[in-house]
Amino acid sequence: MGNAPAFASVREALDMVHAGLGYLAAADPVQLSIATQAECLRELEQADAVATAARASFLTMFTAVQGYADDGDYNAVAWLMHRTGITRGAAVGHTAWAKRTGTHPKVLAALATRQVSESVGRLICLWTSRLPEKFRDESDELLIAAAAAGLPLEDLAALSAEMYERARGDLPDEDPDRDFADRSLKLATTFGGAGVVHGDLTPECAAAVAAVLDALSAPAGAEDDRTRDQRYHDALQEAMRRLVAADLLPERAGQPVKIWAHISLADLLRLNGSSALQEQWTAQIRAQWAARRAAASETGSDGAAWLDGDAAEAIACDAAMAPIVTGEVNVEALEDLVRLCVELGGRRPDGARDAAWAALEQAVIGKAVDLLSGPGGLASFLRRRQLGVRLGGPSLPLDIGVSETVPAGIRNAVLLRDQHCRWAGWCDQPAAACEVHHTRHKANGGKTSVKDCVLLCRFHHQVTIHRWGWTLVLNPDGTTTAWNKDKTKVLHSHGPPARAG
Repeated sequence: MGNAPAFASVREALDMVHAGLGYLAAADPVQLSIATQAECLRELEQADAVATAARASFLTMFTAVQGYADDGDYNAVAWLMHRTGITRGAAVGHTAWAKRTGTHPKVLAALATRQVSESVGRLICLWTSRLPEKFRDESDELLIAAAAAGLPLEDLAALSAEMYERARGDLPDEDPDRDFADRSLKLATTFGGAGVVHGDLTPECAAAVAAVLDALSAPAGAEDDRTRDQRYHDALQEAMRRLVAADLLPERAGQPVKIWAHISLADLLRLNGSSALQEQWTAQIRAQWAARRAAASETGSDGAAWLDGDAAEAIACDAAMAPIVTGEVNVEALEDLVRLCVELGGRRPDGARDAAWAALEQAVIGKAVDLLSGPGGLASFLRRRQLGVRLGGPSLPLDIGVSETVPAGIRNAVLLRDQHCRWAGWCDQPAAACEVHHTRHKANGGKTSVKDCVLLCRFHHQVTIHRWGWTLVLNPDGTTTAWNKDKTKVLHSHGPPARAG
């Protein structure tokens, strides 16, 4: 970076960056003049531009040598999410800048020398990426110079549009499908479980969507007081419902496409009235349900809808329900249970827990869960007694020994328990895109049961385990542990999912 100071090591430079930013974060702006506050804000934006350039440089090389594979991740986005604790959107943004090091080197150089801000640099890349490649460097340079000279953003946009039009006039044989490559559609989920759709549709796609929505959004009668936007929303839902019901969709992970709706036992019980105590319990369960729905908005969960209240009542009225009882282990009682077992065995822990103590914990908690599961367990008893005759039939077997296939009952229980890929280093691939993995390979006598199977995405199942030789185990407490072929790296998941019974 030209006049960049010399450091003894990268670690020393990082330490100084942390120290400087820590000092600014702890500073009291009230004690500073307006001029100093303004100077800090300007300098922090410039520092953000330099940090973007530095991150892009390191990430480009890290991606080129597939450094993410050392931690069992399948690409740089996954590694950034799982190892640096950022969101998918931020990780995608970082990798986008890494890709621009090859296509927009002048913009990255301008960021490193603090000529333009990160946001303006990103816009310049967006604008000039639409130009033929032979014009890109020169156009980047012109726009950077104009931005550094203080040209307003609207004038920069006008200048880039003029460049684009001139390039199109000079190149009549330009690819007519350029706009087609820009097509996109994104479906996000809000904290409350609602969906947000945005994107760029091709004219053909827009026409098809409009035709479907117009056909299904007609008012249902004089009493239909829905707005046009509400009718379009309901038409989209109806179109998707008909598509699924018609069995016209391809299979996912070897299974027919289905729509899962999570409904708590609390909301099912509300359908037939409730007492004051039951209302109190219902409120508590619904609060937990809201928390899980909010988590699903970030992780994608298993692709299901988390319903409560009127929505749960409406879908329960006509749905073909497959009841699966889920619950969590009470880890707070684990210490007392283990202590009792140790005392009965004549051995008391003398301070820090050793390996034998940890193994005993795993064994006891596994047996405690086994006690609740199975056809004669508490979970099955509660389902038969609480859900009535229609859903109170015999339990499906959840352990069938060695099997060449995974029956639907076991597959569904594992899917709803795990909710996403259970790779120990964390993976957010939804259950609908995952495969059921036997933690002990079938070739080695692995059993087909809920406690011996786990959900893994295709990459972590087919590549990380079966090609790279990693081993993954499902612990009795619901967590997973994985280690690589030469056992130089061990990964542990955090927090068990709901356990199915």
